[in-house]
Amino acid sequence: MRPEGIRLLPWLVGAVDFVMVSAAAVLAIRFRLTLSVFDTASDVLQNTAVASIFFVATWVVMLAIYGAYERHVLGAGTEEFKLVVNGSFFTGALIATMAFLLQYPLSRGFFVLFFTIGVLLLLVGRLLSRRVIQRLRAAGHFNEKVLLVGSPIYIEEIHKVLDRESWLGYRVMGCLVPGIHAGPETIGAGVPVLGLIEDIRAVVDEVSPDIVFFTAGAVKSSTQLRRLAWDLEDHADVQIIVAPNVTDVSSERVRIRPVAGLPLMHLGRSRSQLATNDAKRAFDFVGASLILLLVSPFLLGLMLWVRLYDGGPALFRQVRVGRGGEGFTCLKLRSMHVDAEERLAELEARDGHVLFKSTDDPRVTRPGRIIRRFSLDELPQLWNVVRGEMSLVGPRPPLPGEVEQYEDDMLRRLNVLPGMTGLWQVSGRSDLSWEDTVRLDLYYVDNWSMVQDLLILARTVTAVLASRGAY
Repeated sequence: MRPEGIRLLPWLVGAVDFVMVSAAAVLAIRFRLTLSVFDTASDVLQNTAVASIFFVATWVVMLAIYGAYERHVLGAGTEEFKLVVNGSFFTGALIATMAFLLQYPLSRGFFVLFFTIGVLLLLVGRLLSRRVIQRLRAAGHFNEKVLLVGSPIYIEEIHKVLDRESWLGYRVMGCLVPGIHAGPETIGAGVPVLGLIEDIRAVVDEVSPDIVFFTAGAVKSSTQLRRLAWDLEDHADVQIIVAPNVTDVSSERVRIRPVAGLPLMHLGRSRSQLATNDAKRAFDFVGASLILLLVSPFLLGLMLWVRLYDGGPALFRQVRVGRGGEGFTCLKLRSMHVDAEERLAELEARDGHVLFKSTDDPRVTRPGRIIRRFSLDELPQLWNVVRGEMSLVGPRPPLPGEVEQYEDDMLRRLNVLPGMTGLWQVSGRSDLSWEDTVRLDLYYVDNWSMVQDLLILARTVTAVLASRGAY
């Protein structure tokens, strides 16, 4: 049986949505009555108070109809937020149409405030819910038991991803392999072999998994896969997932088109060119300018602190490689002693790859430890963003020496502007391996979207406050 917590998960998220929409209704009524931009009306409170009860219920029901509470969209990916936004717009259109047809005296000011505040609160609630769900899953709660089916080499690959991304909530309990690979456990992954692929019905009856995960090499033909799925028809609670031999591709680039009974997968082109469009540049310029204006007094104070500590320059200037391999001067608050560059070879010989920061780097000053802990040293890069040399979100700006060692695949990181933050920064920063950093940067380049940029910026705030991977 599936744990009760997993069954209750959509209801818990729905309860958060209900609270957020109810709060939006209360705030909309309050602002409608108190803001001077609206005309006073004695019947506004009575009409809106009664109608808001119906509006709140309708909104939550429409989110459910749009699939915003399906378990597979909760906790990962951008589909959840798209469903919330789409369901919210449809709800607004539905309520506006009904009010017009029924000639209900609905306050236009309340209507605009309600849906503007409501969408924002819903997205905030989903972000907070996602963080809680991911932490609970990483701690072993709300996990779903997974039975992997396929060849050992693909099972190991999938198991590695699921084990690394524990926040997804997939706990591998065992696997089924072809007869020629039968053994006590798969090579290198340590996943118990529970039987052969042909024994899938008996194994599912015995271990009761929540998900049967077919990897590449699981079947020899589509007919065999169809028959294996037939064997699981009696297990209504068991989900079937088929993983194609395609990795690091976002859902926005995948389209499934059934043709003559064949579920053909269409892969969209890399979105690296879209990541350089005018809309992203405008967003970067406006966003960086506003942030720089707000933090400028604080930034000047930090610069003064760094300057007074040892008399050295407040800013550290370093040549980095930007889009298309062009060099630029990257600005940072100086967090190390003035002779840090001369001592770099000593540190590299001690710790290995130069990308990763050491937890006890002797070159870091006392103010620098605090500045680096909360990533305040990168605030001057806002000027690089304003100048068009960097973006708010993108791959890490590499050193020229690092680029010289790049392999062909890694050069794709230079197809877009480097960013102040990115996928690797919000996924662990210095705690990640070099391979994971490259993988995340390449994923960003190939699968860019504005929604993903906004999510990364939101996650950056929590990552910085938690000081994860910052040394």
